[in-house]
Amino acid sequence: MAEVKSVKASAKGVDQTPRKVGLIVSMIRGRSVADALLILENTPKRAAKPVAKVIASAKANAVNTHGLDGKTLRIETIQVSPGQRLKRFRAAAMGRALPYQKRTSHINVVVSGDVKPKKAATAASKESK
Repeated sequence: MAEVKSVKASAKGVDQTPRKVGLIVSMIRGRSVADALLILENTPKRAAKPVAKVIASAKANAVNTHGLDGKTLRIETIQVSPGQRLKRFRAAAMGRALPYQKRTSHINVVVSGDVKPKKAATAASKESK
C-alpha cells in the first residue's frame, strides 16, 4: 500500500476579489489535479488564471520536491481568503473624491497523492560501485 502525503502551495495578494475567485474555486474543489487544470483552462473567467497557477505550483512541488506520483494527485482543500484592501479615490463632480477599495485575495491549496515507489537498484549499478 502506497503512502499518502499532502503538499501545500499558496498565492498571496492576487488582484481579484475573494468573491470572484471563490466562484472559480468552488468548481474544482475535491477534483483531481489534472481534471481541475483542464476545467480552469477552458473557463472564460479572469480569476481562473491565478487559480490554475497555484494548482500547477502545488503539483510541481509534489512531484519534484516530495516525490509524489503526479497521476494520483487530488485537491484535498482549496480556499480563498480576503487579502489586503487597497484604498483609492475616484474623481467626482464639483471637485469631490469618492472612496472605494480594491480587494485582493489569498489562495491556499493542499494536494495529496501517493508517494512514487523508488526504483530497485539494478545489478549493474551495484557492480560498478
